[in-house]
Amino acid sequence: MITDVLLPAALAFIMFSVGLALKAEDFREVFLRPGPLLIGLCGQLLLVPCAALLTALAFGLPPALAVGLLILAACPGGASSGFLTHLAGGNAALSLSLTVISSLAALLSFPLLVQVVLADFGGGALAGGALQLAALPVERLIGSVLVVTTLPIVAGMLLRHKAPAFTRRREAAIGRIATWFFAAIVAGTFASHQHTILDNLLAVGPAALTLNLAAMGGGYALVRLARAAPRDAVAVAMECGLQNAGLAIFVALVLLRQPALAVAAVVYALTMNFGALGLVFAAKRRAMRVEFAR
Repeated sequence: MITDVLLPAALAFIMFSVGLALKAEDFREVFLRPGPLLIGLCGQLLLVPCAALLTALAFGLPPALAVGLLILAACPGGASSGFLTHLAGGNAALSLSLTVISSLAALLSFPLLVQVVLADFGGGALAGGALQLAALPVERLIGSVLVVTTLPIVAGMLLRHKAPAFTRRREAAIGRIATWFFAAIVAGTFASHQHTILDNLLAVGPAALTLNLAAMGGGYALVRLARAAPRDAVAVAMECGLQNAGLAIFVALVLLRQPALAVAAVVYALTMNFGALGLVFAAKRRAMRVEFAR
């Protein structure tokens, strides 16, 4: 009930709150200046898997944890990245565009990357079986992006366009409710998987946090090196650091039937929020300093 109904409903409301702050012009600007978008896609498809490989090797993770971390890194961005980007004052339209495009690109990139991971590193991790290309839950992936992300955002944008006065009065309150929903999702993730998280926190927690910080820092640095705006860098950093852990858990438990491979994704689903909230705090402090300097 919680996983199948309440969690998607809470995520959909969060995305609706983000849509209230967006206009069609925001997305038009993303595609008129595609540099940060392309950098974000390269970060999602190349930087994050490479960072996961180096992290697994550096920490000497056991095969099951290493493979689980690499499967997670092959996943597209998570739905919460758009909300946290919005919370940090970043380019939410860029973040949401990256989420949708990386999720569609994952229909090809994800199974290919996972096949490589299983072929090269999975020998000691698997008790039998392998993921086939056709086994990727395409309908579930597209459906989750559509129902949890795209439609609520469009609904929020339409409400802003049709009833701007109502939106201005209610936007702050809806934003506060969305923030509480996000906190509830984080707490619910821990409550649902607390035994797995606590039992493996010392084994994979430092590696998961290191991967999160490396992915976010790398994404931010790439955008800034390209001389794009800080708010674009925040969006790309969030997209690189917040992975679709639910898809990684689904692949491990349902497709591969290897619960050990889900451990890294479960731990990362919790630890990735620390890096993201740290970026929110840092971005808000930077915005305050800029405002004060004026």
